[in-house]
Amino acid sequence: MAFDLVHYFAEQTAIQKPQLFSQYPREKRSHYIFELNALALGKTIQLWRQDESKLYQEIHHIDPLYLQGIARHLVTSSNNQSELASKELETGLMEVLALQFTEIKQLDDTGNFGQNGLRELLTGQVEHLSGQADDWVWSTSQLTELIGTKPQRSEEISLDETMKEFNQMVNTAQTPATTDHHITIEVQESTIPSWSKVIAPLVALAILVFLYSQYIQLIH
Repeated sequence: MAFDLVHYFAEQTAIQKPQLFSQYPREKRSHYIFELNALALGKTIQLWRQDESKLYQEIHHIDPLYLQGIARHLVTSSNNQSELASKELETGLMEVLALQFTEIKQLDDTGNFGQNGLRELLTGQVEHLSGQADDWVWSTSQLTELIGTKPQRSEEISLDETMKEFNQMVNTAQTPATTDHHITIEVQESTIPSWSKVIAPLVALAILVFLYSQYIQLIH
C-alpha cells in the first residue's frame, strides 16, 4: 500500500503555511486545507495519467506559471463548488500545489524512486483518497472513479425515541382524554454503514408492529 500523501500534505500545509486561511476558525481552516490538498492531489494524479513524463519534469523543475494554470483550470471548472471565493481558492491552490510538488520531489530525491517509483506512489493514492471528499472535488479534478465514495448522511429511526413515545401513548390510553394524540418519531441524521440502510428499517418496522399490538391490547 502506498504512503498516504493527502493527510501528510494537509499536515505539512497547516505547519508550513500558517498564514493560509488563518482568518477562519481552526476547524474551518483545517477543512479548507484538507479539501484543497485532496483537489490538488486528485488533479496531479489525473495529469500524471495524461502525461507522466511531462509531469515528472514539472515536479523537478517547478514553474509558478504551470501551477497557476492548473489552479485556474480547477477554479473555472463548471464542477467547482468550493465555498471559497475564486481568487482565494486560486491562491490557496497555488500554494498547496507548490508544497505538494516540492514534497514529492524531496521524496523522489531521497528515495531515488525515479519515474516508475513515483508512478506507483501517485497511482496508489486513489485508495487513500477514496471517501475523503465530496463528489465535486473528484469531478473537478477529473478523478471520476472516486465519485460516490464518500459515505452519505442518511435518516435513521431513533429506537430510544420510539420507546419514549410508546410509553407516552400507553400512559395516555390509561387516562381519559378527549384530544387526539399522535406518535412522533424523531429522525436524526448520522453516518451509518450502507448495510444498515437495509436492516434498520426492517428492525424499526418490526418493533413498531410489536408496540402497536401491545397498545391495541391495552386499550381493549
